[in-house]
Amino acid sequence: MRTILNILNFVLGGFATTLGWLLATSVSILLIITLPLTRSCWEITKLSLVPWGNEAIHVDELSPQSKNGLLNASGTLLNIIWFVLFGWWLCVMHIVAGIAQCLTIIGIPVGVANFKIAAIALWPVGRRVVSVETARAAREANARRRFQ
Repeated sequence: MRTILNILNFVLGGFATTLGWLLATSVSILLIITLPLTRSCWEITKLSLVPWGNEAIHVDELSPQSKNGLLNASGTLLNIIWFVLFGWWLCVMHIVAGIAQCLTIIGIPVGVANFKIAAIALWPVGRRVVSVETARAAREANARRRFQ
């Protein structure tokens, strides 16, 4: 089922959003100040191309033992730079694609996935794209750790 939904996403506009992410990745490589944003761009490019079966999760949820206040502060600064340069137009692009996909009955699940990616597009720094199973296991492990 995931494969069918990923193909449907690609056909109904996922290729355009993925091209937008590839453009943002290329620009972030070219501009020296945005080079740290490249990894986040690439991670969300993968999610834009294949949204079903993958999920964006913050690195603090994947490995809570490596939390660092200084890295979180620099990540926040990078997210602000990201929002000004790339985030707002990538978010708008995913919202427009999601609305267009939701106009057809068959495109509604894909449109909802685009709305989720639109929220991630605003603040992607510090997120990694992992399988849904890995994300679920990390969240369960964190919940067990917190409530013991």
